Amino acid sequence: MTRKRPIYEGKAKVLYEGTEPGTIIQYFKDDATAFNAQKRGTIAGKGVLNNMITEFVMHRLAEIGIPTHFIRRLNMREQLVRKVEIVPIEVVVRNICAGSMAKRLGLEEGMKLPRPIVEFYYKDDDLGDPLVSDEHVLALGWASPEELEEIVGYSLRINDYLCGLMRGIGLKLVDFKLEFGRIFDNEFSQLVLADEFSPDNCRLWDAITNEKMDKDRFRRDLGGVEEAYQEVARRLGVLPESAEIESLNKDATT
Repeated sequence: MTRKRPIYEGKAKVLYEGTEPGTIIQYFKDDATAFNAQKRGTIAGKGVLNNMITEFVMHRLAEIGIPTHFIRRLNMREQLVRKVEIVPIEVVVRNICAGSMAKRLGLEEGMKLPRPIVEFYYKDDDLGDPLVSDEHVLALGWASPEELEEIVGYSLRINDYLCGLMRGIGLKLVDFKLEFGRIFDNEFSQLVLADEFSPDNCRLWDAITNEKMDKDRFRRDLGGVEEAYQEVARRLGVLPESAEIESLNKDATT
């Protein structure tokens, strides 16, 4: 068996050289971080669940015409994706005031926003991923005007679709983070959705109780983190009701 060559290790994933030209293998870890990695821990089975949830969401988004880097899931913890040049901004779409927005503006968490808000954050861990404006994005050349328009359009379409999807399984999509990348074909480039979609990078609340079903349970020491991730996966239909995460972890390492 040929050993995979690692390219990059982040907080939640390891990237390896792909098995096909122009591809990368994403490996999902159980490591958990919060507050720009000031808090660290492990969420048992998170990598397995995030891999399956991301596969499910990427397939659904492709069905509504959102181009993505996803090719296929390889096993319990790995998926094959197209190699992209990441646009150095994180896009956050907010439907309900929570997290940093509530703290930054002194607003009550849980306040429904009159319309979705799209925010941009510059991808730089050393700087704490600072909030930036579209003027920063354009003036500093992180994206072209056409790309920025496309990013906002895709983000709002994704939000509209996922809000409906989550509502159908009894969840509120409070907010979420997206990343985009460029795929090049000679002098042309295509913008595609990259990274992942999972309870790691979105806020999901139960539609009736408002119970948090995402990484905020880890951030705020609420307990029941593994159970919340499993419940999201079960509601999406990617984790059978009878499945035990311990057995999934065993399968993922054998």
